[in-house]
Amino acid sequence: MDETTSQEKVWPGINPLATLTHFDDQERQIIARFAKDWYVTNGGSEIWMSPTSNYRYALIKPTDIFQEMFNIDREMILLFSPYENFEPRTLDAITKATSKHQALRIERICSVLVSKDPDIAVKLKELLKNDQEAQIVIPFTYAELGDNDSDPYFFRNRFIEHFYARDLFASESPLKKDLYFFGRTDLVHSLINRHRSQQVSGLFGLRKTGKTSVIFGVQRGLQKVDGVSAFIDCQTPAFHRLRWNHALHHVLTAVRTQNNLDERLGQLEAYSETQAPVLFEKHLRRMSEQLGSKTIMLIFDEVENITPTVSPSEHWREGGDFVLFWQTIRSLFQSSSGLFSYLLVGTNPLCVELPTVGTADNPLFAQVPLEYIPGFDVPQTREMVRRLGRIMGLKFDEVIYGKLTEDCGGHPYLMRHVCSVIHRISDFERPVRVDKTLYSRAVGIFLRDYTQFLEMILSVLREYFNDEFEMLRMLSRADYKTFQEFAELSPLYTNHLLGYGVLQEVDKRFDFRIEVIRRHLAAKEKYKKLTMSIEEKRSEISERRNDTEQRLRQLCRMQLLAQLGEAGARDSVLAILGNPRASRCGGYSYRDLFDGNKSGILFSDLPKLIRKHWECFSNILGRDREKVERDLGTINELRVDAHAKDITDEEMAVFRVAAGRIEEALAAFFA
Repeated sequence: MDETTSQEKVWPGINPLATLTHFDDQERQIIARFAKDWYVTNGGSEIWMSPTSNYRYALIKPTDIFQEMFNIDREMILLFSPYENFEPRTLDAITKATSKHQALRIERICSVLVSKDPDIAVKLKELLKNDQEAQIVIPFTYAELGDNDSDPYFFRNRFIEHFYARDLFASESPLKKDLYFFGRTDLVHSLINRHRSQQVSGLFGLRKTGKTSVIFGVQRGLQKVDGVSAFIDCQTPAFHRLRWNHALHHVLTAVRTQNNLDERLGQLEAYSETQAPVLFEKHLRRMSEQLGSKTIMLIFDEVENITPTVSPSEHWREGGDFVLFWQTIRSLFQSSSGLFSYLLVGTNPLCVELPTVGTADNPLFAQVPLEYIPGFDVPQTREMVRRLGRIMGLKFDEVIYGKLTEDCGGHPYLMRHVCSVIHRISDFERPVRVDKTLYSRAVGIFLRDYTQFLEMILSVLREYFNDEFEMLRMLSRADYKTFQEFAELSPLYTNHLLGYGVLQEVDKRFDFRIEVIRRHLAAKEKYKKLTMSIEEKRSEISERRNDTEQRLRQLCRMQLLAQLGEAGARDSVLAILGNPRASRCGGYSYRDLFDGNKSGILFSDLPKLIRKHWECFSNILGRDREKVERDLGTINELRVDAHAKDITDEEMAVFRVAAGRIEEALAAFFA
């Protein structure tokens, strides 16, 4: 039959051409009940998962109300599982049924399951709870669908229960399936084509840019064309703790194990420095022959763990093992066309950038084309966000896709987590329109509460390229002059920042490409600007002093209450205030004593309280009481004088050191 299009109005019912003879009477009754809310487009067929395991399915299309509520317009699999006990293979039957139809026809993210197991909902939830890539499966039982069907909201409520409760954006692990894999298809095809033309590749990028997900995509793509690969995780100590000759044995083991080969590789001890290259070639050739003389793709992930100067293992870090390992692999690659290719993946491209390692030439230098994993463009962002959002009842305004791409620089991990915040703060009643107001609120919350994501991404620059990281800090605090001086000094200072997609260059001017990173760094660098006007100095001193005073009041109130009890703490505060303030405030509550608008308590009163009850504060503000008192005095005195005179750069520097120490202690306490 012809597939109905999403533009047509869909009415409940059963397609007259749908064949339902393979269903039993009870199942046909259930289909008839679905047909009161859905349009049954196709009778499907039987699915045999084993000689004794048989399932049946039909295709149903959402009517207008379901399209509006859940943003689904494609046909869905309606699978019948006629067994009293639910088995995980039932989900494989859904996958098999989906594969029988054109990819764009079937809604792959969700399906409907009708089971004879009365506990299907509980068992299904338990099975899928730790699988972030699992399809959304809406469970029903034969029994409940055979009961009275007087509830007009029965199907809608069941879909609401299973759709909106799950956050499809909050994915942390690399994606191993195609279901939620977006925006990287061209890159995957490019890497596969390079392999098939017997070329090597290098793919690098910041953390959480989807590198490992691309690897899994490459492996899935190779399987579809009957290709062969082996994944080597350089991050595991089981690999990088090995010497170079034993590491070759590890690579062979990965090829054998991951491709289910029966090849006896010999004992590890046999792989001496002289014999390891010989044995590596011998066994790799034999395994290739067992695989039909196919070219094997060796994929080295987290390759920085065997890279000179940065590896956690000394024998790789010093460079000797790196040179011998890659000399062996490169030599065999060049002399044995069609035997294998290799793909290097990681956060740090140093392994292909160093021309020499110690006194030896780098075997990888100028041999591996360096490619940085690109950020999503607006159409790719739209594909991912709209596809996942519509299943969760989030309807994004078109303008949001461009704004999200700009703010996150096309970084998929950041974009997904901003959208996750949107899901969390949105009304439960769906669908919800995501407009600029809701989006801006979500970005603000993300920058406030999810700084660990940004720090994790920046850690690559901080760990490996400290000069470039310092340049980012300069740019974030608007120190354009110093940044430009470094940029003009050498392209090495900006190559990685541009390659990673953190910065962009337009007409020789540099700016942040990832706006949320700029805002994050700007907040951290807010009080580190060097060239300041007197107004800027006064503004910073006033702002930081006022913020510190509010937190100190809260700290003193909490600590004295815990140490002395309310009555004792109240008496102590009144004693510090002294007359006439103590007499005037005698009727105030303990909390109100710390309200400057009521009691008139001053910043200068707080150090007196801290000095008098130092035992309450030493574990928070620091063991050196005199240093803490000096810092508090500096903050208060310069604030008092700030409006009366100019503030020298030296005075500003002293203030920043003092304020920074107190702010750090308070931030740690209130974290």
